[in-house]
Amino acid sequence: MSVTILRLACAWATVAAFLLFGEALLSRLGEPLVAVLVFAWLLGVIIWAAFGVVQEAEVLAGRLGEPFGTLILTLSIVVIEVALISAVMLGAKGAPTLGRDTMFAVLMIVLNGVVGIGLLVGGLRHFAQSYNMKGASSYLAVIIPLTVIPLVLPNFTTSTGQGTLTTLQSVSFSVFTIALYGVFLVLQTGRHRSFFVEPTGDQAPPVRSAAHGAAPDPAEIEIAEDDGHEDPGGATLTHVALLLANILPIVILAKSLAVVLDFGIIQLGAPVALGGILIAMVVFTPECIAALRAISANHLQRAVNLCLGAAASTLGLTVPAVLAIGLLTGQEVVLGLSGANMVILAMTLLLSTLTFTGTRTTMLEGAVHLSVFFVFLVLVFSP
Repeated sequence: MSVTILRLACAWATVAAFLLFGEALLSRLGEPLVAVLVFAWLLGVIIWAAFGVVQEAEVLAGRLGEPFGTLILTLSIVVIEVALISAVMLGAKGAPTLGRDTMFAVLMIVLNGVVGIGLLVGGLRHFAQSYNMKGASSYLAVIIPLTVIPLVLPNFTTSTGQGTLTTLQSVSFSVFTIALYGVFLVLQTGRHRSFFVEPTGDQAPPVRSAAHGAAPDPAEIEIAEDDGHEDPGGATLTHVALLLANILPIVILAKSLAVVLDFGIIQLGAPVALGGILIAMVVFTPECIAALRAISANHLQRAVNLCLGAAASTLGLTVPAVLAIGLLTGQEVVLGLSGANMVILAMTLLLSTLTFTGTRTTMLEGAVHLSVFFVFLVLVFSP
């Protein structure tokens, strides 16, 4: 509890400092030392607060069970992402591709980077891991249209310039996105809740040792199933309040971090897409770590819920938010990906479908996903 109090005190003290002196600090970004210190300060506080969000969400996950636990975490993280994107768009008023770059970066990080590393680690520790195929298939059935419609289709419409949408298209696609994601959430938490819990009985393959191919003794299985998180006690509403108390400083500080990020990218002459990648990395690092810890503990279904849930919620909530900001402020919003990125996206969706249409995963799938992630990183700096 002392760490929780210290984290909240630090986060809210930073909020107070930037509300009082933020304008003066940000006006001195031209001084390299000041710019680096301000960036490190904001980044450190936001990431620390994000870990607080993960901690409280994991407590709630243990109490509410799946899929509510991972759903709370993914929605909390996506709210932070939307806040950061909105802050940059409203502040810079010259970032037409930021929403697209951030969403694409999230897809690459969670579907290729985290899934790749996770399946490699899981394969090394547990040989083969099981998950609920119906849940993964449900996620992918939603992710594919939510991805292709906003990120690919605008490149082939003829009413506006390449990669952009008309007002009618923006409103229609936003309504469609919210409706589809809403229906998915209702089914995920209702009649199809069983799709998103750990497989039991005949669905789970035998657990074998990577070194000898032999089944471990019961004590080892029991240890593997322990995720290492203890319930600290306290009322559930208290942890909900702590979750919100960790999210709010991130949302408030998002605008200041956005100013620093925008300034730094311009001064360094870095690729424009780097802004979206940095936002995705800042926001989703805690969730990615939670997914990797779950895989290491042989809880692949929780990791699947986190990774595929992050992709679905990012698209389901970010697309309407970005289009709404564009319509309300009159800014141009470019959603269509470049040709090379559309190829990478197609590979990712195809590989994800192949990976998550069986009942277990191995190291091979992890290596393939990770190779696609490295290709994505190369294309950022050498398109």
